[in-house]
Amino acid sequence: MSTPKPPAPPTSTTEPEIFPPHSGLRLLRATVVFLVLSIFVSGVAYPLVVTGIADVINPHGAGGSLLYAKNGTVIGSSLIAQNTSAPYLFWSRPSLTDWNTTLGASTPPGPSDPALGQLINETINYTGQAWHWNFSKNGTLPYWFIAPSASDVDPDLVPQAVLIQVPRVAAATNLSITFLTNLVNAHITNPVIPFVGVPYVNVLVLDIDLLGWEGR
Repeated sequence: MSTPKPPAPPTSTTEPEIFPPHSGLRLLRATVVFLVLSIFVSGVAYPLVVTGIADVINPHGAGGSLLYAKNGTVIGSSLIAQNTSAPYLFWSRPSLTDWNTTLGASTPPGPSDPALGQLINETINYTGQAWHWNFSKNGTLPYWFIAPSASDVDPDLVPQAVLIQVPRVAAATNLSITFLTNLVNAHITNPVIPFVGVPYVNVLVLDIDLLGWEGR
């Protein structure tokens, strides 16, 4: 008995479709279109949308958190410290770039870096000479005051690092220690979430307010 043969597959009379090869010009055009769309979305549309939302939610922050003098002149930004080394002002943390945001700087030395101890000693010596204080006898300086911040332009200090400056500022002005202490306490900002973060004082904002009381 013979095995039946399977039926033969049907034959097609149509020719297989042959797609033309992509030309270099078509590839270049597609690349340029994609690049233009990417630049428009990421460089124009997205920033405009984000800025528009920020202007509604926080217009002051979206505008750079600018600080103004009484005559309307821009003094600076509340996010960036300035060189406040005058004796009648409260001082900010030291800066490796002199608080200049246009100068690049390496990350400040870490706790295990011997350069940190040298930097701190230089700050203590300079501060002691400027204040006419012997810190080994008169008191100690908080770490936040004698070491630079990670950004090198941080305007914030812990309240202890500001209150320790009150006697020096009082000696250089006609303002009492009690008044200056109350002024510093009025500028303390507590963390939004309790026990997450520490209270701080924006030294630049404090000094602008202080200049108004001094009549400068």
